[in-house]
Amino acid sequence: MRWYKTPQAAVVWTVLRVWLGLQWIEAGYHKLTGGFDAGGFLKGALANATGDHPAVQAWYADFLQQFAIPNVQIFNVLIPWGELLVGLGLVVGLATLPALIAGAFMNLNFMLAGTTSTNPILYTAAMILLFVGTGVYYFGLDRYAVPFIKDYIKKAPARNVNTN
Repeated sequence: MRWYKTPQAAVVWTVLRVWLGLQWIEAGYHKLTGGFDAGGFLKGALANATGDHPAVQAWYADFLQQFAIPNVQIFNVLIPWGELLVGLGLVVGLATLPALIAGAFMNLNFMLAGTTSTNPILYTAAMILLFVGTGVYYFGLDRYAVPFIKDYIKKAPARNVNTN
């Protein structure tokens, strides 16, 4: 067994996972209760795509201008609920890997939009946890859910596939 998959190491991964989850819950909760509107952030990011050394790359500015800003109402829902759900998944250790991927993807997009803040730290924590495999949810609900789902899939009747 690799050292990072031991129960002793899982204690460290659990502490990191729960800490990361609490960061996401706090961010999502504040957005849900504080009247979040991504419009100003998106327009500010677009403004940072100019000059000799832009903080936002041209290709990402195109995404912002062509998709994100015209659909800001979708982002006003997806971002706070996404943050809250990622956080809840990480705290209880359920759907841990999808939550880590979604959280890392959000952090990456925030960084691409020119925001540093805590995003590099949260992104790095998510990447570390993604690489420790099952050790990340040894002390979480996925420890029971993943084997149950695998067993359920294995026992599912084969579908009738017509090969004609």
